[in-house]
This record gives sequence, C-alpha cells and structure tokens, in this order.
Amino acid sequence: MASQPPTLSATYTSTTNEGFDVRLQLKALADSTTVETKAKYLSELRQSVTSLQDRINRELTARMEEDKAREVSNAAVNGIKVVDDEKEEENYGEEVQEEED
Repeated sequence: MASQPPTLSATYTSTTNEGFDVRLQLKALADSTTVETKAKYLSELRQSVTSLQDRINRELTARMEEDKAREVSNAAVNGIKVVDDEKEEENYGEEVQEEED
C-alpha cells in the first residue's frame, strides 16, 4: 500500500469566527541522501511554509475585519463610541487633544 504524500497544514478555530483549514501537499523527499537533494527539498519546504503563512494571514485579516465590523455594529446599537484604530496608529506616541462633541 502506497503511503500518503506529506502535507503541511494549519487549523484555526474560534468561538466567534468561522474556522478554517489550510493544507498544502508537499513533494516527498527523494530517496537520495545527497546534500543537493536535501537542500532542494528544504528550499521547497521553506517556500511551502511561506505560502501557508500568506494564506493564513489573509484568512486572519478577513476575520479581524469581520470582528471590527461586528464591534462597530454593536457599538452603534448600544450608543458606545468606538476607538478609531487608524487614527490611534497615526497618532501613536503623540499627545492629542480630544475634540468635544
């Protein structure tokens, strides 16, 4: 019976957002034990890890946006002022006078 090809995977679960699985099929390491073969395999593995990280980051960014939209919506319903993250980041480390409403 043939063995399954190796995979690189990550699973995300959350109580507030939809979870996701990311899987990449890897090439099996050739039977050769030469340094060149191992170096090539490790290079491909490194590229796969980078690709997996990019996909995870896109998924997590989308969930952060969903969280932020939910927070804004809930705040509007409850009459709560929401912190403007972009403004906070822009003024980071500076003393800013709050405007009176």
